[in-house]
Amino acid sequence: MHAAPSSRFLLNTPDIELWPARLLRARGNRDARVLSRATQVLRRKRDGAYLAAVLPEGLVGLLPRWQREAGIDEALDLLDAGALPAPSGTPPDLPLSQVEACLDALGLDGDAYAARTGLPLVAEPAWLAFAGFDRYRRPLWLEAATARAWQGLHAAAARDDVALDAVSGYRSHAYQSGIFERKRARGLALDAILAVNAAPGYSEHHAGSALDISAPGEPPAEDSFERTAAFDWLTRHAADHGFTMSYPRDNPHGIVYEPWHWRYRPAVD
Repeated sequence: MHAAPSSRFLLNTPDIELWPARLLRARGNRDARVLSRATQVLRRKRDGAYLAAVLPEGLVGLLPRWQREAGIDEALDLLDAGALPAPSGTPPDLPLSQVEACLDALGLDGDAYAARTGLPLVAEPAWLAFAGFDRYRRPLWLEAATARAWQGLHAAAARDDVALDAVSGYRSHAYQSGIFERKRARGLALDAILAVNAAPGYSEHHAGSALDISAPGEPPAEDSFERTAAFDWLTRHAADHGFTMSYPRDNPHGIVYEPWHWRYRPAVD
Protein backbone atom coordinates (compact mmCIF):
# COMPACT_ATOMS: atom_id res chain seq x y z
CA MET A 1 0.00 0.00 0.00
CA HIS A 2 1.24 3.50 -0.81
CA ALA A 3 1.88 5.79 2.15
CA ALA A 4 0.94 9.44 1.90
CA PRO A 5 3.54 12.18 2.36
CA SER A 6 2.79 15.20 4.51
CA SER A 7 -0.38 17.02 3.52
CA ARG A 8 1.40 20.38 3.55
CA PHE A 9 3.84 19.69 0.73
CA LEU A 10 3.75 19.32 -3.02
CA LEU A 11 6.14 16.64 -4.27
CA ASN A 12 7.50 17.45 -7.69
CA THR A 13 8.80 15.47 -10.66
CA PRO A 14 9.56 16.77 -14.17
CA ASP A 15 6.18 15.63 -15.55
CA ILE A 16 3.89 14.96 -12.59
CA GLU A 17 3.11 16.60 -9.25
CA LEU A 18 1.88 14.78 -6.14
CA TRP A 19 -0.75 16.96 -4.48
CA PRO A 20 -2.47 16.63 -1.11
CA ALA A 21 -5.99 15.59 -2.14
CA ARG A 22 -7.62 17.92 0.37
CA LEU A 23 -6.33 20.93 -1.56
CA LEU A 24 -7.79 19.92 -4.92
CA ARG A 25 -11.23 20.68 -6.29
CA ALA A 26 -13.25 17.84 -7.74
CA ARG A 27 -14.08 18.17 -11.43
CA GLY A 28 -17.02 15.80 -11.50
CA ASN A 29 -19.04 13.46 -9.31
CA ARG A 30 -16.62 10.57 -9.69
CA ASP A 31 -13.66 12.75 -8.83
CA ALA A 32 -15.53 14.05 -5.79
CA ARG A 33 -16.16 10.52 -4.51
CA VAL A 34 -12.55 9.50 -4.99
CA LEU A 35 -11.00 12.71 -3.65
CA SER A 36 -13.13 12.53 -0.51
CA ARG A 37 -11.21 9.37 0.46
CA ALA A 38 -7.83 10.13 -1.11
CA THR A 39 -4.65 11.32 0.54
CA GLN A 40 -2.63 12.22 -2.58
CA VAL A 41 -3.38 12.88 -6.23
CA LEU A 42 -0.99 12.50 -9.16
CA ARG A 43 -1.53 15.58 -11.30
CA ARG A 44 -0.11 16.04 -14.81
CA LYS A 45 1.84 19.30 -15.00
CA ARG A 46 1.21 19.93 -18.69
CA ASP A 47 -2.53 20.57 -18.26
CA GLY A 48 -3.39 19.92 -14.61
CA ALA A 49 -5.26 16.68 -15.36
CA TYR A 50 -5.78 14.33 -12.42
CA LEU A 51 -4.19 10.98 -13.29
CA ALA A 52 -4.68 8.80 -10.21
CA ALA A 53 -5.47 9.07 -6.52
CA VAL A 54 -3.99 7.33 -3.48
CA LEU A 55 -6.72 5.65 -1.42
CA PRO A 56 -6.38 3.38 1.63
CA GLU A 57 -6.79 0.34 -0.62
CA GLY A 58 -4.30 1.57 -3.21
CA LEU A 59 -4.16 3.62 -6.41
CA VAL A 60 -7.34 4.46 -8.31
CA GLY A 61 -7.04 5.77 -11.86
CA LEU A 62 -8.83 8.99 -12.75
CA LEU A 63 -7.81 9.09 -16.42
CA PRO A 64 -7.79 6.28 -18.98
CA ARG A 65 -4.36 4.75 -19.60
CA TRP A 66 -2.81 6.82 -16.83
CA GLN A 67 -0.21 4.11 -16.34
CA ARG A 68 1.29 5.07 -19.72
CA GLU A 69 1.81 8.74 -18.88
CA ALA A 70 5.25 10.23 -19.41
CA GLY A 71 7.10 10.34 -16.10
CA ILE A 72 4.65 8.08 -14.27
CA ASP A 73 7.36 5.72 -13.04
CA GLU A 74 9.24 8.55 -11.34
CA ALA A 75 6.06 9.75 -9.64
CA LEU A 76 5.19 6.24 -8.47
CA ASP A 77 8.72 5.79 -7.15
CA LEU A 78 8.05 8.64 -4.72
CA LEU A 79 5.01 6.80 -3.41
CA ASP A 80 6.79 3.45 -3.31
CA ALA A 81 9.56 4.95 -1.19
CA GLY A 82 7.49 4.05 1.85
CA ALA A 83 6.29 6.27 4.65
CA LEU A 84 7.70 9.58 3.50
CA PRO A 85 8.45 12.11 6.24
CA ALA A 86 7.72 15.78 5.76
CA PRO A 87 10.47 17.13 3.52
CA SER A 88 13.13 19.17 5.26
CA GLY A 89 16.25 21.11 4.40
CA THR A 90 16.90 22.54 0.97
CA PRO A 91 15.13 20.56 -1.76
CA PRO A 92 17.24 19.30 -4.64
CA ASP A 93 16.63 20.79 -8.08
CA LEU A 94 14.82 18.83 -10.75
CA PRO A 95 16.65 18.34 -14.05
CA LEU A 96 16.12 20.99 -16.71
CA SER A 97 15.24 18.38 -19.31
CA GLN A 98 11.84 19.91 -20.10
CA VAL A 99 13.08 23.41 -20.84
CA GLU A 100 14.57 22.81 -24.26
CA ALA A 101 11.33 21.29 -25.56
CA CYS A 102 9.36 24.27 -24.19
CA LEU A 103 11.68 26.74 -25.90
CA ASP A 104 11.70 24.80 -29.17
CA ALA A 105 7.90 24.88 -29.25
CA LEU A 106 8.10 28.68 -29.08
CA GLY A 107 10.92 28.93 -31.62
CA LEU A 108 13.28 30.39 -29.02
CA ASP A 109 17.02 29.84 -28.76
CA GLY A 110 17.71 29.56 -25.03
CA ASP A 111 21.36 30.59 -25.22
CA ALA A 112 20.57 33.67 -27.29
CA TYR A 113 17.68 34.59 -24.98
CA ALA A 114 19.86 34.24 -21.88
CA ALA A 115 22.62 36.33 -23.44
CA ARG A 116 20.17 39.07 -24.43
CA THR A 117 18.31 39.28 -21.12
CA GLY A 118 20.91 38.24 -18.57
CA LEU A 119 18.33 35.93 -17.00
CA PRO A 120 19.64 32.60 -15.69
CA LEU A 121 18.02 29.21 -16.15
CA VAL A 122 15.87 28.38 -13.12
CA ALA A 123 15.26 24.80 -12.01
CA GLU A 124 12.14 23.62 -10.25
CA PRO A 125 12.58 22.30 -6.68
CA ALA A 126 11.79 18.68 -5.84
CA TRP A 127 9.21 19.81 -3.30
CA LEU A 128 7.37 22.95 -2.23
CA ALA A 129 5.57 24.05 0.93
CA PHE A 130 1.94 25.09 1.30
CA ALA A 131 1.86 28.83 2.02
CA GLY A 132 -1.90 29.35 2.32
CA PHE A 133 -4.24 30.39 -0.46
CA ASP A 134 -4.05 33.09 -3.06
CA ARG A 135 -6.80 35.64 -3.75
CA TYR A 136 -8.60 33.09 -5.96
CA ARG A 137 -8.59 30.46 -3.19
CA ARG A 138 -6.01 28.40 -5.04
CA PRO A 139 -3.26 26.71 -2.99
CA LEU A 140 -0.14 28.86 -2.91
CA TRP A 141 3.05 26.80 -3.22
CA LEU A 142 6.43 28.30 -2.40
CA GLU A 143 9.92 27.19 -1.47
CA ALA A 144 9.79 26.55 2.29
CA ALA A 145 11.87 29.54 3.45
CA THR A 146 9.95 31.79 1.07
CA ALA A 147 6.66 30.44 2.41
CA ARG A 148 7.66 31.34 5.96
CA ALA A 149 8.89 34.76 4.86
CA TRP A 150 5.67 35.46 2.95
CA GLN A 151 3.55 34.52 5.95
CA GLY A 152 5.63 36.85 8.12
CA LEU A 153 5.37 39.66 5.56
CA HIS A 154 1.62 39.18 5.23
CA ALA A 155 1.11 39.19 9.00
CA ALA A 156 3.30 42.29 9.50
CA ALA A 157 1.32 44.19 6.88
CA ALA A 158 -1.95 43.15 8.53
CA ARG A 159 -0.72 44.53 11.86
CA ASP A 160 -0.33 47.86 10.08
CA ASP A 161 -3.86 47.53 8.63
CA VAL A 162 -2.51 46.81 5.14
CA ALA A 163 -3.94 43.88 3.19
CA LEU A 164 -1.67 41.98 0.81
CA ASP A 165 -3.03 39.47 -1.69
CA ALA A 166 -0.90 36.72 -3.18
CA VAL A 167 -1.78 36.34 -6.85
CA SER A 168 0.75 33.77 -8.04
CA GLY A 169 3.60 31.78 -6.52
CA TYR A 170 5.35 28.70 -7.88
CA ARG A 171 4.92 28.00 -11.59
CA SER A 172 6.31 24.99 -13.40
CA HIS A 173 8.08 25.19 -16.74
CA ALA A 174 5.01 23.59 -18.28
CA TYR A 175 2.70 26.17 -16.74
CA GLN A 176 4.87 29.01 -18.03
CA SER A 177 4.72 27.46 -21.50
CA GLY A 178 0.94 27.40 -21.23
CA ILE A 179 0.90 31.16 -20.55
CA PHE A 180 2.74 31.70 -23.83
CA GLU A 181 0.46 29.32 -25.72
CA ARG A 182 -2.70 31.04 -24.48
CA LYS A 183 -1.40 34.51 -25.30
CA ARG A 184 -0.26 33.48 -28.78
CA ALA A 185 -3.69 31.95 -29.36
CA ARG A 186 -5.13 35.41 -28.64
CA GLY A 187 -2.92 36.83 -31.39
CA LEU A 188 -0.11 38.34 -29.32
CA ALA A 189 3.36 38.37 -30.90
CA LEU A 190 6.15 36.47 -29.17
CA ASP A 191 8.23 39.63 -28.55
CA ALA A 192 5.24 41.30 -26.89
CA ILE A 193 4.77 38.33 -24.57
CA LEU A 194 8.48 38.21 -23.72
CA ALA A 195 8.33 41.84 -22.59
CA VAL A 196 5.86 40.79 -19.89
CA ASN A 197 6.68 37.14 -19.18
CA ALA A 198 10.08 35.51 -18.86
CA ALA A 199 10.59 32.59 -21.23
CA PRO A 200 9.88 29.11 -19.85
CA GLY A 201 12.86 28.08 -17.77
CA TYR A 202 13.87 31.66 -16.95
CA SER A 203 11.13 32.79 -14.56
CA GLU A 204 11.87 33.32 -10.87
CA HIS A 205 8.50 31.69 -10.19
CA HIS A 206 9.97 28.29 -11.17
CA ALA A 207 12.08 28.20 -8.01
CA GLY A 208 9.13 29.01 -5.76
CA SER A 209 11.04 32.01 -4.41
CA ALA A 210 8.96 34.73 -6.07
CA LEU A 211 5.35 35.75 -5.90
CA ASP A 212 3.08 38.32 -7.45
CA ILE A 213 1.35 40.53 -4.91
CA SER A 214 -1.71 42.74 -5.17
CA ALA A 215 -4.24 44.44 -2.93
CA PRO A 216 -7.97 43.72 -2.46
CA GLY A 217 -9.97 45.27 -5.29
CA GLU A 218 -6.85 45.94 -7.34
CA PRO A 219 -6.49 44.15 -10.71
CA PRO A 220 -3.55 41.74 -10.81
CA ALA A 221 -0.30 42.56 -12.58
CA GLU A 222 -1.06 46.20 -13.33
CA ASP A 223 1.10 49.31 -12.88
CA SER A 224 -1.74 50.85 -10.87
CA PHE A 225 -0.61 48.68 -7.96
CA GLU A 226 2.17 51.21 -7.30
CA ARG A 227 -0.47 53.74 -6.23
CA THR A 228 -1.87 51.53 -3.48
CA ALA A 229 -1.19 51.55 0.25
CA ALA A 230 0.00 47.97 -0.14
CA PHE A 231 2.78 48.94 -2.55
CA ASP A 232 3.79 51.89 -0.38
CA TRP A 233 4.05 49.54 2.60
CA LEU A 234 6.09 47.03 0.60
CA THR A 235 8.60 49.65 -0.54
CA ARG A 236 9.20 50.58 3.09
CA HIS A 237 9.09 47.17 4.79
CA ALA A 238 9.52 44.28 2.31
CA ALA A 239 13.33 44.32 2.57
CA ASP A 240 13.07 43.75 6.32
CA HIS A 241 11.48 40.39 5.47
CA GLY A 242 13.95 39.51 2.71
CA PHE A 243 11.84 40.54 -0.29
CA THR A 244 12.96 42.74 -3.17
CA MET A 245 11.21 43.90 -6.34
CA SER A 246 12.81 42.04 -9.25
CA TYR A 247 11.84 44.24 -12.20
CA PRO A 248 11.97 47.95 -11.43
CA ARG A 249 11.74 50.52 -14.19
CA ASP A 250 14.54 50.33 -16.77
CA ASN A 251 15.75 46.96 -15.50
CA PRO A 252 18.50 45.33 -17.58
CA HIS A 253 16.45 42.23 -18.48
CA GLY A 254 14.05 43.84 -20.91
CA ILE A 255 11.08 42.97 -18.68
CA VAL A 256 8.43 45.64 -18.24
CA TYR A 257 8.14 47.41 -14.89
CA GLU A 258 6.49 44.97 -12.48
CA PRO A 259 5.70 46.58 -9.12
CA TRP A 260 3.77 43.44 -8.20
CA HIS A 261 6.63 40.90 -8.58
CA TRP A 262 8.71 40.32 -5.42
CA ARG A 263 11.39 37.73 -4.76
CA TYR A 264 12.65 36.39 -1.47
CA ARG A 265 16.41 36.53 -1.05
CA PRO A 266 17.52 35.42 2.40
CA ALA A 267 20.23 37.47 4.05
CA VAL A 268 23.72 35.99 3.84
CA ASP A 269 25.91 36.32 6.91
